Amino acid sequence: MTDFIWIVLTLLAAAALGWPVTAVVLRLARAVESSGPPFSEADPAADQNLDAGFGAEPRAVTDTAGPDGTVTPVRAGPIRRAPAPGSVLRGGLMIGVLERLAVAGAILGSEPVAIAYVVAIKGLGRYAELKETPVAAERFIIGTLTSMLWAVAVATAARAFLL
Repeated sequence: MTDFIWIVLTLLAAAALGWPVTAVVLRLARAVESSGPPFSEADPAADQNLDAGFGAEPRAVTDTAGPDGTVTPVRAGPIRRAPAPGSVLRGGLMIGVLERLAVAGAILGSEPVAIAYVVAIKGLGRYAELKETPVAAERFIIGTLTSMLWAVAVATAARAFLL
C-alpha cells in the first residue's frame, strides 16, 4: 500500500510540478534570446527575411507618383508580428501534463522504450504547426526536453527510493 501511495505521489509531482519548471526554462530561453544581438553585424539584412510568411504583411515604405499622377506604394520586407497568444501550439499545457504522466509511468513501469512513443506521437501531432513557425518549433523543443527531463528525474528518484 505504501508503494502505491509513492507511485501516485510521483506521478502527481511529475505531472503537476513539471509545468512551473518548464515555464521557468522557457522564460530563461526567451531572456537569453533577447539579451544580445540576434544576428551578426556582417548581415544586418538577415532580420528582414526571418519569419517571412509567419504573420508577415508587406509594408509600404514610400509612395511614388506615376506619369499619370497616381500614387503607387512601394513595398518592402515583411513586418514581423508575434502570433496572438494562444494561437500557436494550443493545448500545450494539457499535452505536457499527459506527456509527463506517460514518461514517469514508463520509468516507474521499467518500460523506457515507451518514451520514444510519447516523443513520436507528440512530434507527429504538432508537425504541421512546427513546420510553419520556426519560433514555435524552438519553444516546442525546449519545452518538451525540459518537461521530459523533469519527469525522468522525478520518476528515477522515486524508483530508486522504492527499490
